[in-house]
Amino acid sequence: MTKFLGTGVALITPFKSDLSIDHHALANIVNFNIDNGTEYLVICGTTAESVTLTKQEKKDVIATIKKANDGRLPLVLGIGGNNTAEIIEEIKTTDLSDLDAILSVSPYYTKPTQEGIYQHFKAISEASPKPIILYNVPGRTSSNMLPATTLRLANDFKNIIAIKEAGNNVAQYLQLLKNKPDDFLIISGDDDLALGVVLAGGAGVISVLGQAVPKDFSNMIRLGLEGKAKEAYKLHFKLMDVTAQIFEENNPAGIKAVFEALGMAQDTVRLPLVVASDALKEKIKRSVGLLK
Repeated sequence: MTKFLGTGVALITPFKSDLSIDHHALANIVNFNIDNGTEYLVICGTTAESVTLTKQEKKDVIATIKKANDGRLPLVLGIGGNNTAEIIEEIKTTDLSDLDAILSVSPYYTKPTQEGIYQHFKAISEASPKPIILYNVPGRTSSNMLPATTLRLANDFKNIIAIKEAGNNVAQYLQLLKNKPDDFLIISGDDDLALGVVLAGGAGVISVLGQAVPKDFSNMIRLGLEGKAKEAYKLHFKLMDVTAQIFEENNPAGIKAVFEALGMAQDTVRLPLVVASDALKEKIKRSVGLLK
């Protein structure tokens, strides 16, 4: 699936001061990414604060992104959770036209066994008319989808085409890269490890930071895919401070502080998240200033 090579970005949902969605800012962010080299867009993931969006708001966000994108980049929609039947129902009742894949997170909170995770994704695979990108993020789900489970799914289901691996675990990345089927994509979900993963054979990244600095971030990953490590690491080092800063308190408060510093969107988030602290915002402003 060459359309998912390179840099995908997990889009934020910009909010106005009254907590309504800022569709104008969202469309501008989409165009900014298209104009600056991003390869694909991820809608309604964790970074989009999707758990705080109503069903209607999700539909409106998808519509805004589809309209702004106008068929130019592949689109991936986040549909996941810890209720397998509910996810299948959402897949069946969502208009998936113009969408290229589904990103589905490993079940959170309930902490299923590896067999439970396998059966969960088996059921989703059998229900989905679109390719599936698995999403493993143990820091949020409180359970780790082990490489053996990921590889079992990759081998058993043709429409499970990739994993966004976000365990910040180099050894786990390497196990996946070493043993994966040839046509299965290992996508980094860790901005700080993305270049190393690509240089080791990964397909790219689904990035948080990349949407705010798409030119530098996508160029870094592109150089990594070409094996140009020295040139790629120059960009990695340029972005290293702000990459760490956006995750210091919570995501997406950090990346929204970057967009505020760029003058592209307000930093408003919905509870239970709160905006970045003044001290962190100052650090981010300084870092963003150095990137220009």
